Amino acid sequence: MAALGWLTPRRRSATARSVLAGEAAAEAARKTQDTSVVAGGDEPEFPVRGDAQAAAFFDLDNTVMQGAALFHYGRGLYKRKFFETRDLAKFAWQQAWFRLAGFEDPDHMQDVRESALSIVKGHRVAELQSIGEEIYDEYMAERIWPGTRALAQAHLDAGQKVWLVTAAPVEIAQVIARRLGLTGALGTVAESVSGVYTGKLVGEPLHGPAKAEAVRALAAAEGLDLSRCAAYSDSHNDIPMLSLVGHPYAINPDSKLRKHAREKDWRLRDYRTGRKAAKVGIPAAAGVGAVAGGTAAAIALHRRRR
Repeated sequence: MAALGWLTPRRRSATARSVLAGEAAAEAARKTQDTSVVAGGDEPEFPVRGDAQAAAFFDLDNTVMQGAALFHYGRGLYKRKFFETRDLAKFAWQQAWFRLAGFEDPDHMQDVRESALSIVKGHRVAELQSIGEEIYDEYMAERIWPGTRALAQAHLDAGQKVWLVTAAPVEIAQVIARRLGLTGALGTVAESVSGVYTGKLVGEPLHGPAKAEAVRALAAAEGLDLSRCAAYSDSHNDIPMLSLVGHPYAINPDSKLRKHAREKDWRLRDYRTGRKAAKVGIPAAAGVGAVAGGTAAAIALHRRRR
């Protein structure tokens, strides 16, 4: 489980490691199902009530929650002395560059991933799960999009299961799902032996094609008909997952996903307004300090001047 940015290169088909990551996420999710509920509702004719072969899959970052769960989780671990200021500065730079420049540097992402895994290596799973509960209350609870939460509740009210699907560590994803009354979560699975993290991943981060593999594996295990299921995301990286289901939704979409959704006649929802819409996706908006904010501002200024 990494506190920092596990991200993988784009435009890749599923690999053996993607499949492994997806299957591991599905297995972890099915072990921790919870069927409590939240509040609200949206579509009067969809989802279909009583359809036991239908479910909904929600991306987390900027779909269900404003900002990046990994960033907020990193803030919480930094506060608890899991790593030093220089590591936080590196993380802020990588996250700001990814969000604003619109692409990942594979070498940088590999470096961050390895650093993050080294941070949790040797810690007990139970310890990180307990800390995740605290971090949710400190940084995440107030950043849940009410509109997306209402969409999730509509599926729950119809008797369907609702899953988060995220590259964030499965432990923090499960905390968020439970707090929102969702069924469970598929997230990146870190290897542990006897309840202690080894510093390795099972497969790869649950990102891009790996998300689609996780949804496919979970649907098979749960007896779901994907043509009757729904998926929700803000990112074009999740087009593989969205394309699996019969009811794809673009929520607070980035420009590439918005274009793709319009071409495919997918439903769109945007819960951002004004300044929020312009800033969504910038981890520094939550503000760990001037490092992240200054990085984001510098990149944005550079892009405007080109």
